[in-house]
Amino acid sequence: MPLSLVQFQDREGRRGVAVIVDGAPPRVLEGVASVRQLAKAAIAAGIKLKDRITAHDSGSVLDLSAVTLLSPIDHDDTAHLLLTGTGLTHLGSAEGRDKMHRSAVENPAPTDSMKMFLMGVEGGKPQNGDPGVQPEWFYKGDGSMLVAPGAPLLSPSFALDAGEEPEIAGIYLIGDDGTPVRLGFALANEFSDHVTERGNYLWLAHSKLRNAALGPELLVGELPDDVRGTSRIIRDGQTIWEKPFLSGEANMSHSIANLEHHHFKYGLFRRPGDIHVHFFGTATLSFSGGVTTQEGDVFEIEAAPFTLPVRNPIAVEALVAIAVKAL
Repeated sequence: MPLSLVQFQDREGRRGVAVIVDGAPPRVLEGVASVRQLAKAAIAAGIKLKDRITAHDSGSVLDLSAVTLLSPIDHDDTAHLLLTGTGLTHLGSAEGRDKMHRSAVENPAPTDSMKMFLMGVEGGKPQNGDPGVQPEWFYKGDGSMLVAPGAPLLSPSFALDAGEEPEIAGIYLIGDDGTPVRLGFALANEFSDHVTERGNYLWLAHSKLRNAALGPELLVGELPDDVRGTSRIIRDGQTIWEKPFLSGEANMSHSIANLEHHHFKYGLFRRPGDIHVHFFGTATLSFSGGVTTQEGDVFEIEAAPFTLPVRNPIAVEALVAIAVKAL
């Protein structure tokens, strides 16, 4: 029975959390202001988040049209929420990257992207409990780069592309003892600049320093092995591109546990109290299909068991003159 949480703000500016059980209308959890607060209480009590939710008093049905939905996770100090991710983790995910990088160098030899993908296919799902091969890894920014449901994804004025990446993200809170605790999963758009990446694969780090969006729901518990959804781009009210996407471990070359291990093996990422949003990758990109997005386009991503989509328009940031001063 799917169970998920949404965070919201009412018209008076008060925050709250509501629970959605098996697709039913969301019900407000009385006295809960944030998912982080609820998760900290569950950790302190030594119980599962789901058990904390079901034991909590739920009140009235939440009218989603009467509130502003927030990202399903946040932190009072955005510097303590980290956005990171892994690529080349899904079966078929190397095709577009390999094509981009191969055409850039006009080299018939296997690219580094294809080599890394094949390493994941060979050793990304170890069976004996030992760590598997490490994946590609990247940093996207802190909590200031996470946009709310419906809010614009801001593409920098210097960007060469503004492309969607429909993904699943794991949501984590680091406990007081430094233990990473997975709260659940969110549907996500890991927004990227694929033209910059295509210029040189070493520019991948630059291409990922962009906004990201989560759907309104935090799915509590395990992620289904086979997640199937649809990613589309809407321009002036018309769908100009649409394609199914797959996620879940049945469609991945790495296990989630392996991706988690290679992220949290670094002590830097086990700082008590921090929130981590970790994107697991995708094999579906409109850029690979030759689509060039533009300001005002709307990305829409939906997939069961999530009942609410990720939906965000593109906006372009104003040009900012950068001047470094010597002290």
